[in-house]
Amino acid sequence: MSRLFAEPPVIDFRSTHGPCSHCRAPLKVHKTHLRGVSTLHVGTFRAREIILACPSCHRRYPSEELSRLVPSGVRFGYDVLVYVGRALFLRYRNEEEVVAELAERNIRISPSEVSVLGRKFILYLALAHQRCSPRIQRAMQRRGGYVLHLDGTKEGASPLLISSLDSLSEIVLGNVKVPAESEEHIVPFLQRIKETFGIPVALVHDMGAGILRAVATVFPNLPDFICHFHFLRDIGNDLMGEDYDRLRQRLRKYEIHAKLRAHAKALKRRTEPCLLTQLAAGISDRLPPDTQREFFPRASAYSLILWALEGKKEGDGYGFPFDRPHLSFVKRIQHLYRLLDQMKDVQLRGQWRDNIPYFDLLNDLRAVVQDAHLGQAVQNLQGHILIFDRLRQALRIALPAGSRGLNDEGSEVNIRSIEQRVIDFRAWLTARPDYPQNRQAASLIAQLDKYWAKLFADPITVQTPCGPVTIQPQRTNNLLEQFFRYLKRAHRRRTGQASTSRLLRTMLAETPLVKNLQNPAYLALLLDGNATIEEVFADIEIATVRQETRRLQRDSDPIPSTIHRLVEKLDYPEKLLAMLKTAAA
Repeated sequence: MSRLFAEPPVIDFRSTHGPCSHCRAPLKVHKTHLRGVSTLHVGTFRAREIILACPSCHRRYPSEELSRLVPSGVRFGYDVLVYVGRALFLRYRNEEEVVAELAERNIRISPSEVSVLGRKFILYLALAHQRCSPRIQRAMQRRGGYVLHLDGTKEGASPLLISSLDSLSEIVLGNVKVPAESEEHIVPFLQRIKETFGIPVALVHDMGAGILRAVATVFPNLPDFICHFHFLRDIGNDLMGEDYDRLRQRLRKYEIHAKLRAHAKALKRRTEPCLLTQLAAGISDRLPPDTQREFFPRASAYSLILWALEGKKEGDGYGFPFDRPHLSFVKRIQHLYRLLDQMKDVQLRGQWRDNIPYFDLLNDLRAVVQDAHLGQAVQNLQGHILIFDRLRQALRIALPAGSRGLNDEGSEVNIRSIEQRVIDFRAWLTARPDYPQNRQAASLIAQLDKYWAKLFADPITVQTPCGPVTIQPQRTNNLLEQFFRYLKRAHRRRTGQASTSRLLRTMLAETPLVKNLQNPAYLALLLDGNATIEEVFADIEIATVRQETRRLQRDSDPIPSTIHRLVEKLDYPEKLLAMLKTAAA
């Protein structure tokens, strides 16, 4: 790391203020304050600030120039704060990587300081968002209003993070962390959105009972729609969840995935790479191998295990119930078992011992293939999939073999055409001979009828300063779903941890606002004539920041994990009493 200066230079800062703005008395030097400061454009330096004061009313006047560079009493400048925030939340960097990047900019900082600056960045962004909320509201009203999308994410025992977004401008409006998806927790959040941004022209959300009741309480009689993707996902879980869980349980019982991986590893150690190359060439040219025929069953068995394991990777990126990788895995096992039963009798050299790898693999697969409960689950799932995929085709969303995965927002089809397709689907399903005995299908129809009015939204005509505008609410909540996935990917990238439960417990609720920084329209509203985000942050009073910091510390003071595990137990008081009695004896 090269340094701009051998020693941190001392730079003087003095207020340029004239007479006291309150009583017009001439200002005098109150004190001189020296402190270390780090900014991107200079690096580390010592700021000597000459603070002026009014001798009459005692008002103090710090340096305006210094206050535009760095908050009062803080070491790192606004440019470092914004750099850290963008690195952590928009470029997926972890704390150590940010430390290394800043070292190249002559900024010495520790990983813990990077973490603190990351939280401060979200805090400043939330306060700046509050300030520009009136501008956001005016911009939305000029377009005819906003369509409020609501969605939440949680994992394990984490709180529920709920985000709200206007799908027309793609601006995240507000966020909250609540203990559970219940009306009592969601209503205050919706009321704040209503007070800040006005009444939306429509709402889109999932089928959660808490959200449904909260929306009806805060926004009665508004057009209210169910996200088609969430609806399909819930329908599919109800339709296939029971049999899919049974299938996974049976696979766990036999530990077949681990057995096949271990078998493949052993075969790979005993198989020359050239054999695999010859095998691939033989398959491509449809020619049997000419040499080393006694070893080809070994190479073949290895390749067949890899083929079976590939079944667990099948899918279009939608997740269950749209993707069923465990079912694909089982079907490959069943198919492979039937083929191996034929392959074991094909002797390339006329010696059955060469085919021992096939016999060994058959032994691995036999218990899975002969499991009647697993076979019944597969049969049931195939029947359910026929129904589910037909409904997907009717709704024209998250289609099989789709290329967009979870970014699919549904094809641009007239909503009335989609409704007619679903009417046809309903008639087809209820006319099936097995429908009266199919309780899952009957439940699907009941759900479809219950939410029918919330699934098929007519375009909404609203008045704007430029005349009437027709708005078609989006059919999905995928904008929010995409951000939640981005948040989890960023967490995995930064920490290497797949679970986001701790992230959701410790992160600031307003973290999803960083999504807005990728939206040029929002950025223009946030800047409001300023050249940079740093300038916007510098306009926020440090007293406001510290007050908000204290509030967040009070509101989010976490329960120590050791105590949390104790108080979750129903018999904790009895155990505590027993311990006290033992100690007193």
